[in-house]
Amino acid sequence: MTAPGVDDGVRGDLPQRADVTERRLHPVTPFRRAWAPVAVIVGWAAHDPNQTQEQLTRLTTTTLLIALAVIVPAAALYGFLSWWFTHFAVTDAELRIRTGLLFRRTAHIRLERIQAVDVTQPLLARITGVAKLRLDVVGADKKDELAFLGEAEARALRAELLARAAGFAPETAREVGEAPARELVRVPARELAIALVLTGATWGALAAALVVPPVLWLATHSVWTVLATGVPLLGAAGASSVGRFVGEYDWTVGESPDGLRIDHGLLDRTHETVPPGRVQTVRVVEPLLWRRRGWVRVELDVAGSANSVLVPVAPRAVAEAVVARVLPGVAVPTAAALSRPPRRAGRCLPLWWRGYGIAVTETVFAARHGLLRRKLALVPHAKVQSVRLAQGPWQRLWRLADVHVDTGANQTVTARLRDVQEAADLLRGQAERSRTGRRDARPDRWMA
Repeated sequence: MTAPGVDDGVRGDLPQRADVTERRLHPVTPFRRAWAPVAVIVGWAAHDPNQTQEQLTRLTTTTLLIALAVIVPAAALYGFLSWWFTHFAVTDAELRIRTGLLFRRTAHIRLERIQAVDVTQPLLARITGVAKLRLDVVGADKKDELAFLGEAEARALRAELLARAAGFAPETAREVGEAPARELVRVPARELAIALVLTGATWGALAAALVVPPVLWLATHSVWTVLATGVPLLGAAGASSVGRFVGEYDWTVGESPDGLRIDHGLLDRTHETVPPGRVQTVRVVEPLLWRRRGWVRVELDVAGSANSVLVPVAPRAVAEAVVARVLPGVAVPTAAALSRPPRRAGRCLPLWWRGYGIAVTETVFAARHGLLRRKLALVPHAKVQSVRLAQGPWQRLWRLADVHVDTGANQTVTARLRDVQEAADLLRGQAERSRTGRRDARPDRWMA
């Protein structure tokens, strides 16, 4: 288990309540942790492969066998002790995780600060029937996790934590169980494969992997230079095509009282939750080669979460219906509803200025950019943290300005190249809409 990072709780060895039952991780966990000492040795060897090779040639067979006889039991002992001294418990107000053999550490994760609980199953975990529980906590830089738990135990604990975060009493949280989900969209494998083929990034990475290594060979005649450049390029090409297909395979979005649930993955299966009220920005992406088929990709920004994809590919009507579930009462503006910059914006950014546009409705601030790969970003007024007006010297010459809208996910949506008077009015109006939006917004609660 990866020890949780710093959260808003208190760390230290605190008195345990008598009615709190501490639990251990699944017994398969020591085998996973036993790799840590081996990984350290491999990392040291990879740091200086030449010296490592020289040291290995000096060692006799007997010495190697003795080293293995010491390293393997030591790794096994490390894995067992790290598992034995790791406990977790759910109290009335927090998830408590205790770790450490010599230096004890206790992490307190307040339940009301939990905004998402995901269950992930790498391939080997699926084979052994275990799962990893990952938690998104407000204020934490990365997800905390419990690895590994039995698959049934992980799902039961997830349901209990979500029920506790929703405000259910401790004595009834276990009885609530996992909320039922209604399927909204399922991405067919054939549609996903065609979409990846029609993505420019896939062909760009593949072209670079096929063109750059031969050019380097002609220029340097160095095998190591070609390998050092070609292998990462091939890896990038695979990640943008086969890797994405494997990761986004059988992508399913379902609606439940605790938010939108996302299940995906061919080898490593992931069960994620988009928490209600935490979505800061939704982006509708429309690559050039997808337009004829009417397909779009939906991405999102969630405060404190790494979740970034809602729907990898879907017809526009289906995608807009899913967006309406994420942002209730929000309709995606059509292309005709977007206001373009004035024609003089072409003097600041020739041709590409035509890809910009904005629309302001009663519920969202919408801004589009991109000519070949269009991205339409939707920011609910209640999620706007600040509004800024920026104007460079060339923009001042042509009476143009940019309006930046900052969200709670440390992201910025920009209305580019607007008329300076329009930008000033937009700045004042958006500040007022954000203030009233936050005042009238519903509380961010689970299972509301």
